This record gives sequence, structure tokens and C-alpha cells, in this order.
Amino acid sequence: MLLKIDVASTVPLYQQIHDQIILGLASGQLQPDEALPAVRQLADELAVNMLTVAKGYNLLKAEGYLISDRRQGTRVAANFQADAVFMQALQEQLHQLTAAAKIRGLDVKDVQELVAAQYQSFEGE
Repeated sequence: MLLKIDVASTVPLYQQIHDQIILGLASGQLQPDEALPAVRQLADELAVNMLTVAKGYNLLKAEGYLISDRRQGTRVAANFQADAVFMQALQEQLHQLTAAAKIRGLDVKDVQELVAAQYQSFEGE
């Protein structure tokens, strides 16, 4: 999977790395147990600081998407579960997004259709 970062974006680089790996998992571009580049290698490829890549990887590890060990390096985790921590984070993010949607005049059906379309976009990939 080729990561693309936008240095002009207001989104922090580590967050862009995090988000693109999540999108790669959802789209099937990354598979369970697939090896990822070492922090140093990815930092060189993206022309960013190693600490930036490490921060993105560490966030993904804390969320259960990646695992690391000294022998095999960083890999995609084999199992993903919607545990209580994930469900709480999802609920908080959805709460914020639905509040913004309501303020902007979207109704429940509009939001449901948007969510369904986004979800289905990952089903077909």
C-alpha cells in the first residue's frame, strides 16, 4: 500500500498516516498479518521525521490495528473486535458529526444514507 501525505494539510502528518492505514484495512489493500515498512523506512519514503511515523504507528497499535515485535517488525493485527473502547470512540465521533449535520440542516434520512453509502463503498473494494 502506498501512503500519500499532504504536507500542506492542516491534518497532522501522523494522523494522515494513521487514517490512510485504516482506510487501507477497510478497503482490503492491507491484509491481516501483512508486514508494514519499518518506521525508518517509511519515514524515508515519505520524507518525514521518524517520530512522526512512530506516533502514527503507536496510535494504531494502541487501537489494536497493528502489532510489533523485534523479530517480525510491525504487522497488521490478525483480529479486529468492536470492543467497549472502540464503541465509545465511535459513539463520540458520531455524536459530533451528527450534531454538525443537524446544525447544517441534514435530516436523519440524509445522514443514514451517507453512512450507508460510505460503509458500502468498503464492501465493494
